Amino acid sequence: MSASRPLPRPLRTAAARRGRPTGPFLVAPVTLLFALLLVLPMALVGMLSLQGFDASSGGVLDAYSWHNYAQIVADPYYHEIFLRTFGLAISVTLGTIVVGVPEAWFIFRMSARWRAFFLILTLGPLFISAVVRTLGWSILLDGQGVVAQMLVRLHLVDTPPQMLFSFPAVVVVLVHALVPLMVLSVWTSLQSIDPQIANAAVSLGAGPFTVWRRIVLPQTAPGILSGSLMVFALSASAFATPALIGGRRLKVVATAAYDEFLHSMNWPMGAAIAVCLLVLNLGIVALYGRVIERRLKRRLGEATS
Repeated sequence: MSASRPLPRPLRTAAARRGRPTGPFLVAPVTLLFALLLVLPMALVGMLSLQGFDASSGGVLDAYSWHNYAQIVADPYYHEIFLRTFGLAISVTLGTIVVGVPEAWFIFRMSARWRAFFLILTLGPLFISAVVRTLGWSILLDGQGVVAQMLVRLHLVDTPPQMLFSFPAVVVVLVHALVPLMVLSVWTSLQSIDPQIANAAVSLGAGPFTVWRRIVLPQTAPGILSGSLMVFALSASAFATPALIGGRRLKVVATAAYDEFLHSMNWPMGAAIAVCLLVLNLGIVALYGRVIERRLKRRLGEATS
């Protein structure tokens, strides 16, 4: 009996793929998990935000309306909170860019032995709980803390300043917490840069600032974009740091929603505030990403033409 001839390679490949799941079946478990853990809870929060609230009994009513959203739009109190929140997010984003981009470049230029050490040191804030990290900063920034006492000993101030419960203090703590994300994003972009390009520019007479502006920044622009998007979204929705460092006087959207849920027990209003924060945050991030991406494509197109 003659041995059976093997199938040609294309037929074997097609036959092997018949028993394997295709693309939609591969992403179906992740899509289902995403829907259960995010889409479904957000849909329930959206429905809760449309319900009424009885202040006398403290109960949620079954009546559905846009009253909570209308109150947010009409009340200047919420206008101030939202403006403060996004002003904080913009300040933190700019701070992480100013600190994180040069830091990523310096680490990238180090030798391999020191590069790993300083990279792990930079990622240190990500390994610590947000509450523990924020409590440590509150001790440092207190009127009797290390920073205040050092300023007095250096004769920069006469009395120890109270730096807690202020907008700059919240910005500093959030920059410290989120700058590792900017460093990681810029670090990823720097992997595609040949260090010899900067050395060649220096040998041709370019100064450090020219090398940084003409070579480094254009190459790291995608990393700066992705890092700024993450930092903005996280700082706009931050809760622990504004609550512990900013206190009751410096209220942001996250702490306002927390107060409505647990202090006033007005769950529909708290849900409406959370939905407004989500929608505005996503809208600003999407618009920012689209505008910056178009400018990058236009600049890269002009550079290659």
